Amino acid sequence: MLFEDTYNTIDKTSEGLYKEKGSKFIARAFPVKTEEDVKACLADLRKEFYDARHHCYAYQLGFDKSAFRMNDDGEPSGTAGRPIFGQIQSHDLTNILIVVIRYFGGTKLGVSGLINAYKSAAKEAIYYNKIETKTIDEVYQLNFAYPIMNDVMKVMKDYSLEQFDQAFEMDCELKFIVRKGESNLVYDKLSKIRDLKIKYIRTQ
Repeated sequence: MLFEDTYNTIDKTSEGLYKEKGSKFIARAFPVKTEEDVKACLADLRKEFYDARHHCYAYQLGFDKSAFRMNDDGEPSGTAGRPIFGQIQSHDLTNILIVVIRYFGGTKLGVSGLINAYKSAAKEAIYYNKIETKTIDEVYQLNFAYPIMNDVMKVMKDYSLEQFDQAFEMDCELKFIVRKGESNLVYDKLSKIRDLKIKYIRTQ
């Protein structure tokens, strides 16, 4: 395989907890796919933990990890969002949001203490989750006449391709899912079938 077509993410919401000198750091890890998902999670947490002093977070999105952000939410710069993000990176995760809510205990922890606290809380939230490796898949649509159905279905069977939205009449249509790393090979096989129309739909 010439390029990476898998990614690691989490499959559920999980929680971690770290306590230091009276301060309590509650971490929540969420599987997310869009920035709208991130905003919704943050809004819910601000309602649930309305009396907390800080809601610090980091997230990373996309198969290529191209969208990410860190937020210290009033903590000294680099002491909260960055160590949370560091845990996301060290576990090689994407499509994940980690929020750490802090209740101040009355004693300042200092820069190194804060970094360790936010890092530890985020690490625990990941620990109590399940890391999944998922494939990057492409979806295609095929349109063809009934007489060439056997040729089409042979390719579907040879590569164990998942099919859906099938309509088999005189004019046939189906959609299928193929792992990105195999998509060029499957496309080449299908393109050799005469009068078969192939349309790319999306990557998921």
